[in-house]
Amino acid sequence: MAPSFTLGIEQVQNELIEMQPPGCYWLTVNRPDDARLLARQVIGAQQALTLISAGEKPQSLLEPALPNGPERIPFYSLPEKRRALLDLPEDLARTLSAKPRLILFFTHFSFIEKLSPVELIAWIKKINRTLAARDCCLLIITSGSGVNSLRQTLLSTFRQLNGLAHLEYQQDSWNYRVSWWCHDQRLMADRALRLTARDAGFAAMRENDQNTPLTLNDEAICIAERQVLEGAPPLSSHWQLFDSNDMVASRAQQADSATVIFSLNHNEEIRILSQHIHTLRRMRGAGLKIMVREMQTSLRYSDERLLLACGVNAIVPFGAPMSRFLTTLESLQGQRYNRHVPANLDALLQSLQPLQQRGFLSLDTFCQSVTQLVSNTLLPENGKGLLVALRPVPELRPEQALTLCKPRRYGDLVTVRGDRLYLFLSSCRYNDLDTALKFIFRLPHDELFSNRLVWFEDLQILSEVRQMKTLVPEAWKDMPPATKVALPEVTPPQPVERQTPQPVVLSFNKSGVVRE
Repeated sequence: MAPSFTLGIEQVQNELIEMQPPGCYWLTVNRPDDARLLARQVIGAQQALTLISAGEKPQSLLEPALPNGPERIPFYSLPEKRRALLDLPEDLARTLSAKPRLILFFTHFSFIEKLSPVELIAWIKKINRTLAARDCCLLIITSGSGVNSLRQTLLSTFRQLNGLAHLEYQQDSWNYRVSWWCHDQRLMADRALRLTARDAGFAAMRENDQNTPLTLNDEAICIAERQVLEGAPPLSSHWQLFDSNDMVASRAQQADSATVIFSLNHNEEIRILSQHIHTLRRMRGAGLKIMVREMQTSLRYSDERLLLACGVNAIVPFGAPMSRFLTTLESLQGQRYNRHVPANLDALLQSLQPLQQRGFLSLDTFCQSVTQLVSNTLLPENGKGLLVALRPVPELRPEQALTLCKPRRYGDLVTVRGDRLYLFLSSCRYNDLDTALKFIFRLPHDELFSNRLVWFEDLQILSEVRQMKTLVPEAWKDMPPATKVALPEVTPPQPVERQTPQPVVLSFNKSGVVRE
């Protein structure tokens, strides 16, 4: 029987977690903390293992000590240099003996990013030749911002990788998606598991299946707030109209597969509306069809994401005609909601709206806040916001332009570095940039600034933030303390005595005025 190694994930069938030599398997993980927990679980499930890490000391993965696992673990630290990554196949060929073993390579995406997609595929081919010659198995665990783009590249390596999977955090659980996994001459592909985290690592979650009603008697029912019909009477006997969203939510608690339509007039209603939707989706299941119609301009990009995460099927924007609304309503019939809705609404609100700051921040605080938001894996990749650098016109100093900058939304931050203003606009799309700048600055921004630079991808923003912190002039960082200069004593001037005016007598003669 061929030897095999396991990922150690509990309550998962062996075909999805076992690895057999020779072979190369790759796991991508969004959050570094989850990757570290998974790596420790893999180590603890082995009898023998070789550990290689880049960017983090291998000893840190073994602290605190694991209750199970190999008694002796050879480990190597790889320098974060492109040449070191390219030479790894040759280094393994010189180091490894012809004995079946598992090699764990733990690294951050920024290290793998040093190779282009063509170089990465060639690198995997060289790794496979080394593994075949040494009859070894290699597991690569990569984490950090940008792993989604790495996954797209790895999807084209079906012939080179024996397995590819992705672990993604879902607020109260983890989604483990297996693109493909080879085991004992069998191929398992396109599988998804929901995991939970324990002290020892990850385990499969046994979810209660949503009960589908035997008869869909209420599938044609529309439970709606009265405003969504713009004053029109009920369109048929299946329509049930109510005077408030609270009454709609109360009636929908008795529905199984009906259509529930809420109205939205003000941005202040978002939180209460999200609570109604989240409760309905968690209690009544996936058969319920939930819509929101925006009656006044009130939804922001982040608000739309929140409502969708709470369980909304569709949002009809303000300005859409009645015909568009009815067409959207018709398109939802027969659908089932298939996205996961976290159980904790407060945690969901906090994760989707993590920044409770706005306005001017010091450079260090600005960089720290932007890095924290961009690193949030629950927010969509390359959709967390815009980083904008604005250079004022020559007649205007950056500090003067700052007095004209008044961010009003939470998450809109500004700082000054050198001759530029840096703005971070949270949850702002690129095509909405001019509109956002119009509301932030009191005067036309085209007249205040001579040019601007915009970064909208996560990796670009993180790279620029790192440069902002390192390129601060040294004179700003290490300003010597002010010293008092001794000035020579100056004798105060003596007061001048004021003269008293004297009277003058004038007389007249033939030659003119003469003073006596």
